[in-house]
Amino acid sequence: MMKRIVYIIIGIAMCVSASAARWSDDVRAQSSDSVTICRLLAEAKHLPATTCLPLHFAQKFIGIPYVASTLEGDKHERLVINTRQLDCTTLVETVTALTLCAQNGQYSWFAYKHMLTDLRYRGGIINGYTSRLHYFTEWITDNTRAGVVAEIQQPNPPFTAVQNVRVSYMSTHPQSYQSLREHPEFVSTIAKMERQVSGAKYRYIPKKAVGNHKLLRTVIKDGDIIAITCSKPGLDIAHLGFALWRKDGLHLLNASQLHHKVVIEPMTMYQYLQKHPSHTGIRIIRINK
Repeated sequence: MMKRIVYIIIGIAMCVSASAARWSDDVRAQSSDSVTICRLLAEAKHLPATTCLPLHFAQKFIGIPYVASTLEGDKHERLVINTRQLDCTTLVETVTALTLCAQNGQYSWFAYKHMLTDLRYRGGIINGYTSRLHYFTEWITDNTRAGVVAEIQQPNPPFTAVQNVRVSYMSTHPQSYQSLREHPEFVSTIAKMERQVSGAKYRYIPKKAVGNHKLLRTVIKDGDIIAITCSKPGLDIAHLGFALWRKDGLHLLNASQLHHKVVIEPMTMYQYLQKHPSHTGIRIIRINK
């Protein structure tokens, strides 16, 4: 045990040292973020091969405060790494990037930075605000194309419903987004992206079927990304989190606006969906090994 602790400390020191040499204006982060990422990756080297990495990493952030819009506020778009404040999307991205780094045997801050960039930006290239994958449907599509995730849409049942994606919320509510308020010229580019994302169809599990735990256990695994579909005009996904099975059924590990922090939702997924009239069901995305 003592030897393992020493190795972890050495790994963190090497990771943080390497990150300092590569710190630049293209990243907004604090030194504590680098330490956190390096510590989690160093610990991951010694995990059993059977470990569910997405769930392992997600549980490490339980209790971290929920804060929205942490990616905003810069004059020019750059990669933001913030492990101290998370919303539902940044929790999913942070955990997915850690998982992929650990699976690939890449344990450095440099590797994590590039993995997160690949996940968050279209084609892995930062080219201004509009290059970010703002709608989760496009996030799934882009990262499926990159080979790092796959959406589960079979068998039927439980994937009996079809979502016909129609997104327009950002271009029709530019006042809700700082960058669009400050740069109205971005709106037309966002609208073009929305038209490209719209029209695609995806199978999902309707909320009435989410209570069938016996069936869902055969298709949803611990650590799968759960994307909650919604009926709100112009939006595709209302909320994100990770699947976690307990004796009473499927639960959601998420950065919760309601609880103001990252939590394992006390209610089952079925109960949670019934509390939100605009939620229509769940799409399931799995991180590839």
